[in-house]
Amino acid sequence: MRWILAGCCGLALIGLSVTLQISQKPRFYGGRTSQSLSIYCLFSRHDMPSAVHTRNSTAVWYKADKYDGEKERIHEHEGVLFRKWNVIQNGFIHFTNVQIEDSGVYFCQVNGTYGPGTEVLAVKRRDVSQAAYRSKMKDGLIVIQGLLLAACIAAILLRKQKLMEKRDSEYEEPETDHIYEGLAIETCEGGLYEDLSAYARTEGTEAPWE
Repeated sequence: MRWILAGCCGLALIGLSVTLQISQKPRFYGGRTSQSLSIYCLFSRHDMPSAVHTRNSTAVWYKADKYDGEKERIHEHEGVLFRKWNVIQNGFIHFTNVQIEDSGVYFCQVNGTYGPGTEVLAVKRRDVSQAAYRSKMKDGLIVIQGLLLAACIAAILLRKQKLMEKRDSEYEEPETDHIYEGLAIETCEGGLYEDLSAYARTEGTEAPWE
């Protein structure tokens, strides 16, 4: 009879474990490095029978690069501690000093059931003075680049103007050709137009070169 009752209790506990649902808090953490962080693993149903709460439940923690990525089990080491929370052994994981490499998705597993996961995103702490110095350096480089660009444009325009002036100075205006240049007419001691009749040949007179 005792074996029958034990079997019935075992089947009941198996049924309850199947319906067991796990939640995690918080679901997302984003912050700077060198801070502390705790992730809690909880039963999502508060109205479960007391038999479930009295069970020796132990959480196992896993880490993945993304939600659907491959999970790797996490063991307690320096900077990562496991503590009991509520009725769950290792019910929360505590980071004493969050670093960049701690970024990822963390899952707790209780009795074969995984929690929904908590994403951790850690970013480096920014030095305000260093950021201001970099901003000033960037502004200075932008101003220097602008001045260099203006100087290059001015040099190109100046060179172009000098070339045009040099070309204009080397250009000589061609002399005007006269249709009568080289034509010499003897005046024969008389006016040019008045004595033209003296050079006119009469009809029938042959030219010397004929």
